[in-house]
Amino acid sequence: MLVLAAVPTIQFHKLRRAAAPRFPVVHARSWDDALATIRARPVELAAVDPQLEGGPRPHEIERLRLLFPSLPLILYTALSPATAAVLLALGHSGINAVVFTRLDDHPARLREVLAHEEARSASRQLLDQLTAVLAPLPTELRWVVEEVLSAPAELQTVQQVAARARVDRRTFERWFARLGLPSPRHFLAAARVLYAHRLLQDPGFTIEDVAQRLGYAQTKTLQLHARAYLGLTAGEMRLTLEPRQALERIAQGFAPLRQTQASA
Repeated sequence: MLVLAAVPTIQFHKLRRAAAPRFPVVHARSWDDALATIRARPVELAAVDPQLEGGPRPHEIERLRLLFPSLPLILYTALSPATAAVLLALGHSGINAVVFTRLDDHPARLREVLAHEEARSASRQLLDQLTAVLAPLPTELRWVVEEVLSAPAELQTVQQVAARARVDRRTFERWFARLGLPSPRHFLAAARVLYAHRLLQDPGFTIEDVAQRLGYAQTKTLQLHARAYLGLTAGEMRLTLEPRQALERIAQGFAPLRQTQASA
């Protein structure tokens, strides 16, 4: 899970050391850099300092909150009279995770906050939806499938996933068939559509941003998958479906396949 650190350099280095190896951290040295990074890379969590570009201001962080409401934000800043009013304003925006430099930013505390906020990320919420479906898989195979769902741009083919799980492709496919699941190819493609749908709930992402972030070579492939698994264009699914409804629609589409496998 990639963490964005829109904080001064000293805080970035502290955060990176504390987060390793579980969370890779990318540094944004300005708010424009932060915005571009969120749109282009698979950022799932962000640590931000209202003093990134000088005196403490809430506006840039409030903008991130408005554009990307599904992105958990951690305030990582100095405690001072100047920052107190800003922290209060951001708290009213629903940002409650705070770490103070030189007070409670020891590595254990940073790791604790990162782990807590990870549970609110888009990929973790998607995994929570699919936990019951994936539970019967062998442990190592389930871990790899979960890894793919967390970072779908990294492993995109069934062969790549099978190799990471140290099984051959046919074994991978047999496990899915035994559980009455669609083929791994269809399952992974449908999961990417669900992930795309979650990202598209944030007004800061364009369809092109989401396609790039999920590793689609062309935006039209995302559009084709959206139609295949949800019966909607990417723009339509953004406007008309909640995450629960999207999952239900995909599950209904796979139901005839499961029934056919069960009766075979």
